Amino acid sequence: MDFLTEPVLVVAMIEVLLGFVLLTKAADEFVEGSVNVAAALRVSPVVIGAVIVGFGTSAPELLVSGLAAWGGDLDLGVGNVVGSNVANLTLVMGAAALIVPLLVTRSVLAKEAPLSLLAVLLFAYFTTGGLARWEGVVLLITLVATLSWVIAGGRHGVPDAVTGGGGDGGAGREFGRTMIGLVGTVLGAQLLVWGAIAISAEIGLSEGFIGFTLVAIGTSLPELVTAVVAARKGETELILGNLLGSNMFNSLAVGGVIAVVGAGPITDRGLATVGVVGMSLVAFVAWAFMVTRKRVHKVEAVVLLAGWLASVSILAGNAMEEATGRASADDSRLDDAGDGSTLPPEQAIITMTSDRPS
Repeated sequence: MDFLTEPVLVVAMIEVLLGFVLLTKAADEFVEGSVNVAAALRVSPVVIGAVIVGFGTSAPELLVSGLAAWGGDLDLGVGNVVGSNVANLTLVMGAAALIVPLLVTRSVLAKEAPLSLLAVLLFAYFTTGGLARWEGVVLLITLVATLSWVIAGGRHGVPDAVTGGGGDGGAGREFGRTMIGLVGTVLGAQLLVWGAIAISAEIGLSEGFIGFTLVAIGTSLPELVTAVVAARKGETELILGNLLGSNMFNSLAVGGVIAVVGAGPITDRGLATVGVVGMSLVAFVAWAFMVTRKRVHKVEAVVLLAGWLASVSILAGNAMEEATGRASADDSRLDDAGDGSTLPPEQAIITMTSDRPS
């Protein structure tokens, strides 16, 4: 339908709002169903947090970025990955740490934390000069190797506290719940892509900036909701596993998919420099907090939240500067065209003739 594929600003804002709501609710159902199915199958808490929940909460990023890259909007896809990785380790982790201190276990320091950092740095390195298909293949192969290591180290029983979804009937219901959540996530992602692209075109902002902010926050809502709920219940290991696992999936799975289906250069200069460098810096700082402090408390939370605000502010300034530059260039071309100086000879003759009084 034309009004959805090329919406005006009002319709685009409605699409974004509906996409946010649908993504939040559907992804939540998808995650809850996935966790209960995994618990019924006796998968360990490490796998639930870093793999099952991490994949579930990264499903919106995978769908939004994949659809954007498939449609030729690589900047939007990369911006979503970069913005989601930054939001996970600043906005989401900081919000959770304000509620309860996040204690970092030895197993997280030995496996999930370094794997997540390396995944982010590998994706950042590959974005230099754009993304090629072979780089996407490397990211996906790395994802398989990473998952194999995490799952191989987590094959032991699940505590009784997490097996509430056990039983054949319960597992069947939760599987259906998971599928419904996945379908809703697909629809919500498509609405979000339509609205975000339209808004960026209407107000003159770059698609990279829109992906880093508006779309990234929307697709990070499942992580934020999951983290806040888990923090209130004191499930700090689940929070860290979710966020670190989500960043692994964002960088390797989502990054690999967008490179394979939409390989090309990154045209948004602010995203390719400030955004990618900021993502790498945030990942390193979060890792350093976990290694040196063995926890993330309120002081670290304030630093992380300030980092998210600073990165968005800097990228917003770059986006507005680029938008102003493009507008000035357009005005200049229109002024030149008005006197026929840059038009082909035959077009200039027509223009001057039409201006001659009859």
